[in-house]
Amino acid sequence: MSNELHVLGLSGGRDSAALAVYMRQYHPQLDIEYFFTDTGKELPEVYEFLGRLEGFLGRRILRLNPDRDFDFWLKQYNNFLPSPQTRWCTRQLKLKPFEMWIRPHLDAGTRVYSYVAIRADEEYRDGYTSKHKNLEVLLPFRTSGIDKAGVIEILESAGLGLPRYYDWRTRSGCTFCFFQQKVEWVRLLERHPEAFAEAMRYEKTAVEHGSPFTWSHGESLEELSQPGRIAAIKAEHERRLARMKARQQANPLRTNNEPLDIDDLYGKAKICITCHK
Repeated sequence: MSNELHVLGLSGGRDSAALAVYMRQYHPQLDIEYFFTDTGKELPEVYEFLGRLEGFLGRRILRLNPDRDFDFWLKQYNNFLPSPQTRWCTRQLKLKPFEMWIRPHLDAGTRVYSYVAIRADEEYRDGYTSKHKNLEVLLPFRTSGIDKAGVIEILESAGLGLPRYYDWRTRSGCTFCFFQQKVEWVRLLERHPEAFAEAMRYEKTAVEHGSPFTWSHGESLEELSQPGRIAAIKAEHERRLARMKARQQANPLRTNNEPLDIDDLYGKAKICITCHK
């Protein structure tokens, strides 16, 4: 093993992809190992985007897989769904595979540098906390002052653009991620009904076993998927969107309007960086 290892985790999302492009363009001297931790529950658009990103980088993105799948861990947690309060999915399906991969390097004395795509306009967000003296977490976007608009510019300049799921959802992660807003659940139902149906089955099993959580706060997916409820969710989203656009000020330095994130409309969420960046 060499004395240094440079790694950059990709979630299938916008920011981490832009960071990979940025590091390739501005730090080509670094031999960076790009990796993606695959839970097996990702959106198909994520895999498509990773394929396009591999084409730009000119190298394979390493796939890390959990030693046990979601179904196994759901049973281990007594069929309780993961939630913002209990994020066992991130722990077992994302962080654990990463730690198992780099552990031999760290134990061998290799200095591991992990690059994380937290932007300069995300002061409220923290990255993975290193618990090992040989692991250093670096935040190039924050250091270089790159914000959301800068990230979009990087992807457009590289010819990649945004992942296709940004047409209807603004986060990567599992199809049934509990950080989705209700309108995103509605869109999942419309775009990927089979994934929505799977999420409903998980939820039903969890509720039958006494889980205090549903995927969407305050209601089951069965309730959320009723026609009247769908119409109400869409109407509320349009009201939020109209209010946000009315408050926006044009930026003469940027010719294209920046797309609104769900966080812009519903407030900042303490999302899992490993899953959603």
